[in-house]
Parts: sequence; C-alpha cells; structure tokens
Amino acid sequence: MKTFYTAALAALLALPAAAHEYTAGDIVVDHPMAFETPKTARVGGGYLTITNGGDTADRLVSITAEGFDEVSIHETTTDDMGVARMSHVKGIELPAGETVTLAPGGLHIMFMRLDGDPFEVGEKILATLTFEKAGTLDVTFNVESRRGHNADEMEHSNHEMNH
Repeated sequence: MKTFYTAALAALLALPAAAHEYTAGDIVVDHPMAFETPKTARVGGGYLTITNGGDTADRLVSITAEGFDEVSIHETTTDDMGVARMSHVKGIELPAGETVTLAPGGLHIMFMRLDGDPFEVGEKILATLTFEKAGTLDVTFNVESRRGHNADEMEHSNHEMNH
C-alpha cells in the first residue's frame, strides 16, 4: 500500500512539469517542444499551442531563442498540385477565446542555422515569445524523440531539417 501512495504522490508532483504551460495575461502557451534532429540538419522546428482566453484578439509578433541568431515563424502550405512550400509569416493572429496550434505541416517556429549542433533528446531551448498585447513570455522548448509520433510529422520534420 505504501508503494501505491508513493507512486500516486510522485505522479501528482510530476503534473506541473508534464503540463509544461506558461501564461502571460490572457495568453496560455502549452507544451513548447522540438523534435531531435540529425547532425546534418541546418534548421529545427518548434511546436506549441497558444490559447487566448481573453475577450480581445492578440498576436504573436516575434520569437527569440538563446544561442540562435535567427528564429522565425513559418507556415507550410500545399498548393493544388500537392507541392508543399514553407514561407515566413510576420505574426500569428490569436482570436479572442480561441486556440492556435503550431504543428508539423502548418504554422511552426524555425530555429535557423544549427551549424552541426543538432537538437538532442532532453535538450532545452530557452526562448522568448513577444505578443502585441500580452507582452513577452519566456518559455522552454523541450527536445523530444520522434519515436511515437506519426509518419506525417516525421515526413514534415525531415523536410524542415533540409530547408
């Protein structure tokens, strides 16, 4: 019985870490993460969800990250011929009361110029998100393994790494 209580307590204590959530005003950023990259990757993608719990729209206008000269917001779109293209986005609109997901195959963060320093599982990337109204928010992107994620995510991430 003691083992059960110890395990339950450990699980409860781990909840805030597992939640991996950050708040600035009405903005909640959940689970910032990036996938591990191969040694030859020149870029890495960052993903998260942003919920605007307020009554007025806001906008993610920029992101910076410790150790990176260039970090930008990108969007992957697919044309009528099935060709995927990535393009720089100047910001992300965050409508009041809605959640925006940055994920492989859509909006995402690009960490540029890895220059032979790949993302490794367990690594942490310290970043600052800047919102038009909510101001700045420091977050940590946890680098996770690709194992257990679906093939579409893997295919998109491989495309990003060769961008």
